[in-house]
Amino acid sequence: MKEGKNMEKEALFAAKLAELKELAKTQDHFLTKEQVEEAFAGFELTEDKLSMVHAYLQKYGIGVGAPFDAEANLSVAEKDYLKLYLEEIAVFAKVDAAERNAVFQAAAFGEEAAQERLITMLLPQVADMARLYAGQGVLLEDLIGEGNVAAAAGVRMLKTARDTGGAEAFLAKQIMEAMEGLVAENAAKNKKEERIADRVNKVADAARKLAKDYGRKVTIEELAAEGKFSVKVIEEAVRISGGKIEDLA
Repeated sequence: MKEGKNMEKEALFAAKLAELKELAKTQDHFLTKEQVEEAFAGFELTEDKLSMVHAYLQKYGIGVGAPFDAEANLSVAEKDYLKLYLEEIAVFAKVDAAERNAVFQAAAFGEEAAQERLITMLLPQVADMARLYAGQGVLLEDLIGEGNVAAAAGVRMLKTARDTGGAEAFLAKQIMEAMEGLVAENAAKNKKEERIADRVNKVADAARKLAKDYGRKVTIEELAAEGKFSVKVIEEAVRISGGKIEDLA
């Protein structure tokens, strides 16, 4: 019963974190300390645990109590890349409000030239947004590339509207979701690779122990007979390791 309650509490805690991340998107990736404390009021968190929550949110590019340092998660190489990239696209950032609105309206009406212009106008914004997702296992360059692809696709999806602000919010959402998807995909891939590596290591360890008992290399069938791994699992581990499980004959 107690274990069930703990799991329920953990699920609620994770849900609260997800809610805060969504709220932060509507507030320029910023949360007040009061908002965080209010979200976890029922958990009676200590100052240390609240600090851990703050650190978790900051890992996802969310400032708590103060604006997030957008370059905090960038490596030296990424900072150098970003500097050069921003210099290259600086010309596209030079647009006044009147032109911006006109381009948005024309793009929404399906004018191809306006759509192409809007895509280039969004380049600096995409770069700024990419910095918020840095440090999560994906290179800044790849985040920017994914964001630019999403921006181009989003521009083609714009519907005729007089509300430029609504169009900007739609495109920002498309870009953020694309970057978040890339981060999530990369995390899932890394987790899968870690599981595979762990399985290979366990098979290798088991083979090493059995070989020590036998005083020689062992066969896949002999290792499988121990009951820890099936022949199929062992063969897959051998394949993944490139045949480098030394204690297997």
